[in-house]
Amino acid sequence: MHIVVCVKQVPDTKIIKINPKTNTLDRRSAPAILNPYDAHAVQAAVKIKEKIGGSISVLSMGPPQATAVIKKSVEIGADKGYLISDRAFAGADTLATSYALSKALERINKECPVDLVICGKHAIDGDTGQVGPGIARRMDIPPVTNVIDVSEVNLEEKTVLIKRKLSNGYELIQAELPCLLTVEKEINDIEYSPMTNMIKAARYEPVIWAVSDLEDVDKTQLGLKGSPTIVGKMFTPPRAEGGKKIEGSADEQVKQLMEILLENRDVLTIQSTNQ
Repeated sequence: MHIVVCVKQVPDTKIIKINPKTNTLDRRSAPAILNPYDAHAVQAAVKIKEKIGGSISVLSMGPPQATAVIKKSVEIGADKGYLISDRAFAGADTLATSYALSKALERINKECPVDLVICGKHAIDGDTGQVGPGIARRMDIPPVTNVIDVSEVNLEEKTVLIKRKLSNGYELIQAELPCLLTVEKEINDIEYSPMTNMIKAARYEPVIWAVSDLEDVDKTQLGLKGSPTIVGKMFTPPRAEGGKKIEGSADEQVKQLMEILLENRDVLTIQSTNQ
């Protein structure tokens, strides 16, 4: 069982700022981290490996400093890491990114056949959720999104039993291997890494490939040239005005809320009637 997890280095969006002059992300304002959804994807792969054995590779695209997220993945439990890094990849949108990653997966698959690809639901800096399904489309394997549990992997029958989240519940799916999963945070909790993994990660040097290391690459589909979408503008949404902050103990907050509802009951009744 060979699992490949696609990971991305992203700015920590909890503290990142937007440059008011250029309307772009001020990446210097926040540290780079492993995309949280991707961390859960790596942890999901580790859980599968613990049950049925096999190996885990991680794959990323980015500048040389993106090796940090591969090392972090090794710390969680991955065995090997690949980074594709080349100026030709710069400025890629989700379409060009999925193309580049699929070409790297082709090479990994030649070296060691890939049974399962796992991605995070989306990256927290773009929130598109398009790269995972884009990779699956290019590899001609089925994608299953919003996965919250991998119940069973049957290597003899080449199937995987999956639970995926819907807006009004969940559904169980049996997919054929190889396939691609995008996972939600609910799929697991990130566990503390053992000291052996931490030592291995500190010493590990990922494999780095340039465009010339990949086969049959159409360079017009890479980077800015291969990106039909651009970010026209970024801005901080205006702070919502109005409202009232309720403070105090739970009982005091309930009392204040009831007073507000009673004061406005005529308005609420009219709105309810109109609906």
